[in-house]
Amino acid sequence: QVQFVESGGGLVQPGGSLRLPCAASGRIFSIYHMAWYRQAPGKQRELVAAITSSGRTNYADSVKGRFTISRDNGKNTVYLQMNSLKPEDRAGYYCNADRYYINLKVGGDYWGQGTQVTVSS
Repeated sequence: QVQFVESGGGLVQPGGSLRLPCAASGRIFSIYHMAWYRQAPGKQRELVAAITSSGRTNYADSVKGRFTISRDNGKNTVYLQMNSLKPEDRAGYYCNADRYYINLKVGGDYWGQGTQVTVSS
């Protein structure tokens, strides 16, 4: 069993940046494919970015060029670097993990509790 805890959310002005870490418990973090989802009030959950166990990445069109997903297996942590933030990026951001990459497209087995990001002047 593995658990994930997100942090790093908060209030930021449009155009600003935030980095969201998601820390995993356990010693087998490296075998999991990881993703970040977000959900805004009244909207469907959206897959923002994903990274395979070997480091290959994929992004939603809405964040491509602004967000970067990365992982540090030595620290059991996956990161979401968010730059040039827009008001429409406001949402709860959730870390997601699965042993099979394809499952991340619909939500993998393991979820964090989420961290809130607000973009407002």
